[in-house]
Amino acid sequence: MDNRVYYGQYSLKHWIDLILKQNLLLPKYQRFFVWEEKDVSTLINTIKNKQFVPPITIGAFTVDGKSKNLILDGQQRLTSILLAYLGIYPDKAFFKITYDRLASDNDDGVEEEPDPEELDEVLDWNLKKLTEKGTNKVEILEKIIEGNYKPVNFNLPEGFLEKNFLGFSFLVPDAATTEVQQKYFSSVFRNINIQGKALLAQESRASLYFLKEDFDKFFNPQFFRELSVKNSNVDTKADFVRFMSLLSQYERNAGTGSLVRGFKSVMEAYYEEYIYSIVGENTSGLFKEFIEIFPDNIFQPKLDLLAEAIQELVIPKQFPSIIDMDMYLFGLIYEIIFENKTIDVDKKDNLKAELDAQITVFKASELHKRNPGALKYLKQRITASVEIYKKYIHE
Repeated sequence: MDNRVYYGQYSLKHWIDLILKQNLLLPKYQRFFVWEEKDVSTLINTIKNKQFVPPITIGAFTVDGKSKNLILDGQQRLTSILLAYLGIYPDKAFFKITYDRLASDNDDGVEEEPDPEELDEVLDWNLKKLTEKGTNKVEILEKIIEGNYKPVNFNLPEGFLEKNFLGFSFLVPDAATTEVQQKYFSSVFRNINIQGKALLAQESRASLYFLKEDFDKFFNPQFFRELSVKNSNVDTKADFVRFMSLLSQYERNAGTGSLVRGFKSVMEAYYEEYIYSIVGENTSGLFKEFIEIFPDNIFQPKLDLLAEAIQELVIPKQFPSIIDMDMYLFGLIYEIIFENKTIDVDKKDNLKAELDAQITVFKASELHKRNPGALKYLKQRITASVEIYKKYIHE
């Protein structure tokens, strides 16, 4: 049987029913809801005016004989329709005001964060936050904490949901195994021309993490997602694939001499080659083989040690620049993951002082400070970080 594609359309009401009954699911690699309130209003007005709205792409994914319908493209549109139906919007500013108020409403003077079960984290939000609350409008709205979502009237005319339709493409792959299906849908996701807001490089690449069962936990570990660089009000998450790919080549070549050669202007292609060297059928000559670093492909114990070291050494979770982040993380990851060493926690103050001193030296160079992504400066940071951490290995 060949891969098949079916086409059709459902009323907006039927789409909502499918979502609330969880007959439509988001793949793990789908990004969060990023549309602003005005984008939701624009979509509703587009539908009202009978203008074209791109169809939803759904994929049939079969596991253990049970079929699941995955939203491959259209999360933003479907979520917007659901929000308009409920009359709410996960407004970031509204959420922050509520969160700050709850955090300060402690009569005993003890600082305590709000119960995470009370508030939905709308900064990293998707429609699962709503479908987990109930299967209909009444159930969901009853479980929403006041001040968590902004009430919005999107002015839906009577019969709007029943009388308007949204098209779909339904993909059914010719795939007997989970792995083959994952590869098929990941490739589909990568090739879809996403309408609206563009995917970030890491978001687009994330579909590749699922080409091998459970390896998303390696490529994008939870503890590493808590680290970020924040400057000019832009918060950029740390990219574990970036660190591991560069250090894997550094280890294979015993230095930075030929690091990223041929990829300088296309780093995403470099990261993809690293990912495919792990999840694909063929290894890459660029990197130290994964199985040599993680015997039997067992990676979690080393990741746990790295997470523990970050906590014990009190490594900052937020860095003012990529220079700071690289200096603090390259050497640490190298010693723990590649060298199987531990860092002497008792000397953490001296370690951090030496790292900070080298960071100051690098930032004293205006060229380095203004262009930290330049390959020669990246090589300098990797070398310096590794050399400093070597001095603080626990004997």
